[in-house]
Amino acid sequence: MQQTTLEKIAPTVEQAVEEGLQELGLRRDQVEVEVIDGGSKGLFGLGNREVRVLLRVLPEETEALDINAAFEKIESVSKKSEPVEGDFDIENAREITKETVEELLERMDVRATVNVQLGESDNHYMQPILVEIEGNDLSILIGRKAETLDALQYITRLIVGKELGRSVSISIDVEGYRMRREINLRKLAQRMASQAVSSGRKQSLEPMPANERRIIHLELRDNESVSTESWGDEPRRKVVIVPKF
Repeated sequence: MQQTTLEKIAPTVEQAVEEGLQELGLRRDQVEVEVIDGGSKGLFGLGNREVRVLLRVLPEETEALDINAAFEKIESVSKKSEPVEGDFDIENAREITKETVEELLERMDVRATVNVQLGESDNHYMQPILVEIEGNDLSILIGRKAETLDALQYITRLIVGKELGRSVSISIDVEGYRMRREINLRKLAQRMASQAVSSGRKQSLEPMPANERRIIHLELRDNESVSTESWGDEPRRKVVIVPKF
């Protein structure tokens, strides 16, 4: 059975990751890297603490999400129903979202429980619809770097938007994956910011999608010791943390 996690200690993050990849026999795009300890330099070079990273093996690609079947569902929705007219009913949107996700999971032969609730709104936007999918061993719904989960969310938005005749804010999570990922990203941002300040050097994070880069930027927005920038082109665009002198 393929090892799913590996912790490595080395003088630098790059060296720890490289040694971990060699031990696992994987490429860089097949793992997710979390810096657990950014290390530190002791006084006059004494008492140095090496960095510690955790490598998580990403799930293999899967064909469980049938994109063609999902878009057939979109076509059937557009043929059988007209856009809802009149005042927007958020409760109706919530029910349609639940039914849509349940039908997509059935088409994917995935057994799971779908819980849907309304999130908080502000003065400018409607309440978002929050979908939580729970069950046993649902990593197949997440996919590599959450690609399957993002596709499921995108398709659900299209289907529900077609049926309601307007766009709706829908967020889908699987067993708290997005929440755990956000917490880990915020912790990573603080650790790497501290490392940037202590070393006086820029710290580059691994390439991330736009929504994850935004979490890093927001987490460090009020940090007076560092600034953040996004460098590179998609899909290798990454956040760089810059110490302020």
